[in-house]
Amino acid sequence: MTIYLPQLSDDVQFFPPVDKALKDPDGLLAMGGDLSTDRIVNAYRSGIFPWFSAGEPLLWWSPSERATMKAGDVHISRSMKRFINKQSMTITVNHCFEKVIRACALPRATQSETWILDEMIEAYISLHKFGHAHSIEVWCSGILVGGLYGVCIGQTFCGESMFSQKDNSSKLAFIALNQHFKAFNGKIIDCQMQTDHLQRLGVTTISRTEFINKLLQTKNALLKPGCWDKQPISIQTN
Repeated sequence: MTIYLPQLSDDVQFFPPVDKALKDPDGLLAMGGDLSTDRIVNAYRSGIFPWFSAGEPLLWWSPSERATMKAGDVHISRSMKRFINKQSMTITVNHCFEKVIRACALPRATQSETWILDEMIEAYISLHKFGHAHSIEVWCSGILVGGLYGVCIGQTFCGESMFSQKDNSSKLAFIALNQHFKAFNGKIIDCQMQTDHLQRLGVTTISRTEFINKLLQTKNALLKPGCWDKQPISIQTN
């Protein structure tokens, strides 16, 4: 089957309307362009994200369904509450973004390849330097054992990837992000694609139209100052 996709121009602000995305593969919208900071930010502000594998052209997506959560609505199971109350790991914000994204890019037992290619890593490190991308880190005895990273668009946080090198460390990062973002007036956590892991944490699926409406309501709104300052954060289980 031949797929015809719009080719992005040099105009970093232009993307096709998201309702023009393909149904198969679901959400594929455009190809080409570049991974400049301005283009990526404009993509997220439009409900679009880059996602491609080695050997593929640069592809842009806006799936018909979006995995999201209202900030603060994360589900903490009884067993997870017991784990949180007993564990000795510490959690921080923006202490080592590059280490987090490189850890997320490492091969995993369930997949031998990664979509977080070198050019993606450099692009998101640039986003971080300009204050658009952020990381949550989980530490055990001073060693980085888990975390996540994503892009903040106003009061919406678009999660990109997470990693875990110790039991439950990625869950700790996600729960901490959720509570921390809520405390600074964040509204929406965007997880892009639903997984069993995210569903157990309370992430639900909404239509692209509903997601875009929520994004329009939050992308120009401000968080309380200090949300992304380097800092330790804790998890509340009450």
